[in-house]
Parts: sequence; structure tokens; C-alpha cells
Amino acid sequence: MADPPSQPHDADDLGHPLQPIRLLDDLRFIIIEGVIGVGKTTMARLLARRFNGQLVLEEFDLNPFLERFYQDRKRWGFQTQLAFLASRFRQQKALLTRDLFHQVTIADYSFDKDRIFAHLNLDGDEAQLYETLYSLMEPSIPRPDLIVYLQSTPERLMQNIRQRARSYETNMDPKYIEELHEAYTYYFFRYVKSPLLIINAEHIDFVKNPDEWEELVRQIATVRHHGTTYFNPVPSSINR
Repeated sequence: MADPPSQPHDADDLGHPLQPIRLLDDLRFIIIEGVIGVGKTTMARLLARRFNGQLVLEEFDLNPFLERFYQDRKRWGFQTQLAFLASRFRQQKALLTRDLFHQVTIADYSFDKDRIFAHLNLDGDEAQLYETLYSLMEPSIPRPDLIVYLQSTPERLMQNIRQRARSYETNMDPKYIEELHEAYTYYFFRYVKSPLLIINAEHIDFVKNPDEWEELVRQIATVRHHGTTYFNPVPSSINR
């Protein structure tokens, strides 16, 4: 599932209105997570539209070092990581001020993801300085009521990245995606800070298939998740 602009599913294939799904009252802050190309931004947009939520998107396009980082990870890793750390901290700390006009806030990244990338791209004194800064910032970041982790395979992720064709991802190294996949898997299979829903997204396309989307919405919005929950959706016949 790539991240193209997409419209919400308001009706089924026959044009019938979808059954209303009410968001649980205690879901005030939901984060969608996953490796590059898994579809987290698309899901965050659709959920925010569905529930009239406040949408918080990562400002990756404002990072002046990102394109250079993909060309030379070792040279530009530290600058890229610090720029992301500052941006993510500013965005997420602002969420401590409650938005009175929206029931729920939905973000397409967690603050913790910054550390996942830092562990892959930094070492030595740079890694030590990063850890000092991160440890000062992390305690003041709001905890999500639910993290939805979209899990896929490196092969499917690379397919999605090629399809969405972002200019700075043109020369994306498949080995880097494999490393990220391993790092995300390691982190989220040990995650205990808040409720976590792990969804196998390898064989689904919730943009093209309304039935798949509705089942995901029900899992996210109406099921109380305690600890870690795994959901393996049945792919639409379109995807088989």
C-alpha cells in the first residue's frame, strides 16, 4: 500500500452508505506507524476524515538534508536526524494543548520512530549526543491511546515506494528498507508503553477495497486493545 492522495470510502461498491462506526470515547490520540512505504500516511488521512479528527503529518519534506541523506547516509545522517528530532519534538509537544474542536488526534508517526532511525544511522560521539538530546525531550511527549503498526515485507514496501515515485526516493536502497524492517520489527514486538495493534498489511489494499478498509476501521475504532493485539485481515479477492 503506497501513500497516494486518496478519498474516504463513503459508500460500498453499490453506492449504499456505509454503516456508521463510532470511535471509542477513550481513543483521543492514535498513531499510525510502519516502515517507509507501508501506507501509514494514507491511513492517517482516511481515519482523520472518517472521524473528523485533527491530523498530524510528519514534515519530512521540510527537512533540508533528507535528499542528501538518501545519496550519502553516512555523511548526512547526523544532520538529517537532528532536523527530524527537532521537528518531531515541536509537533508532538504541541499536542499537549488539547484541540477542543476534534474528538481525536491522528498522527502518521510516533516520536519513538526517531530513535529507531538514529540507531541505524548514527554511531560514536554522534549517537551519544543524540541519546542525550532524546532523553531530555522524550518525557514531555504525550503518550498515545493506541498505536497501529502496519507490518509488511521489504519486497512489498519497495513495490509501494516505486509506485509512489517520490523524487528523493528514486534511488532507495533495498538493503536500507530491509534494515528498517528488522529494526521496526524488533522495536514494536517489544513495545509496552501503550496499547498496540499490529496489522499484517502485506496482502491488502485498503484504498482500493472498501471492505478491507471497513474491517480495519472496526478493529481500530471499536475494539478495546490491552497490551499488544495482532490482526491478520482477510485480503479481498481483488488482491489474490
